[in-house]
Amino acid sequence: MSAFTDWLAQRAAAREQAGLTRSLFASDKAGPMLDLAGNDYLGLARDPRVVTAAAKAVEAYGAGAGASRLVTGTLSIHDQLEDALAAFTGFETALVLSTGYHANLAVVAALADADTLIVSDAHVHASLIDACRLSRGTVTVVGHHDLAAVELALRERTQPRALVLVETIYSVLGDAAPLDALAALCQQYDAVLVADEAHALGVCGDGGRGLLAAAGLAGADHVIATLTLSKSLGAQGGAVLAGGAVREHLVNTARPFIYDTGLAPAAAGGALAALDVITEEPERVARVREVAEVLAQACGVPAPSGAVLAVSMPGPREAVAAVEAAAAQGLRIGCFRPPSTPDGISRLRLTAHADLTDPELDRATAVLGGLVP
Repeated sequence: MSAFTDWLAQRAAAREQAGLTRSLFASDKAGPMLDLAGNDYLGLARDPRVVTAAAKAVEAYGAGAGASRLVTGTLSIHDQLEDALAAFTGFETALVLSTGYHANLAVVAALADADTLIVSDAHVHASLIDACRLSRGTVTVVGHHDLAAVELALRERTQPRALVLVETIYSVLGDAAPLDALAALCQQYDAVLVADEAHALGVCGDGGRGLLAAAGLAGADHVIATLTLSKSLGAQGGAVLAGGAVREHLVNTARPFIYDTGLAPAAAGGALAALDVITEEPERVARVREVAEVLAQACGVPAPSGAVLAVSMPGPREAVAAVEAAAAQGLRIGCFRPPSTPDGISRLRLTAHADLTDPELDRATAVLGGLVP
């Protein structure tokens, strides 16, 4: 064995001892199961209208964009999707990228330099954490929803510019950020609020337009949103929502945008169709929230702010055992274990889906009632 292979073996053994080993599996080969683990909140990934639109986009534009957006990879379907996203959410402009991960990397890395303070909630998504690491700004991590710590960091900063990073609905805990207070602090201290709407789009706000729109913050000069197309919209990709000056800056400076191939046409076409469905069928948004409340009651936890439910477990092994027990009864749920959880707490993670029927929901709650400690 070499030093490298010895190191790999030691890391694998340490993961196994801590109950943190992860593995991949083909979910489509697991047999029929009720899905409370995936992020297809509105059940649109397999909706015939969305699938047909994705297929038509492939026929019209090809399997891929063919190049980066600044070469020949910008297609008219990208322009259509960006216009539709901006109109739906209430922002001036949108810029679509190949993933939501790239959207967060692009915003933070391109807008933060050595003269920027980045104030980041401790529970933001890994993509925002990595974005902070890639940026040249000074990073201050504050406790979850700690408004006093945010204000202190902004008030005492020496840098001329500042970004405050949050998720509007947190992907692990499922709770909502105090957007009104955060936006007010950013305005007071001349900072920019960067809010990831990945888990709010299609679930929260009027007709699923997100929490920024619900708070009247969509389109504000000091607010930038990021989102993903792979959750409520059932496709794949990400987007940045902001004013025209921010968009122009990202097009010219954001490396995750400049050096990446444009969003695949199928994803763009599917997302466009999904936006149409959400607009025409707002009852899907109401249904996903109704399902979330029923699941929360079954798990004995408060109703979530979005579609994500978090149930604390004694440890990682207990969390994995609960996932396996649910699967044996035909129910797919997820779990988060360290290092995915900043506070070190292992949790079951359940997601509500608008396309669950009442009988399916009854089955799910019966299984969950026997799993939660």
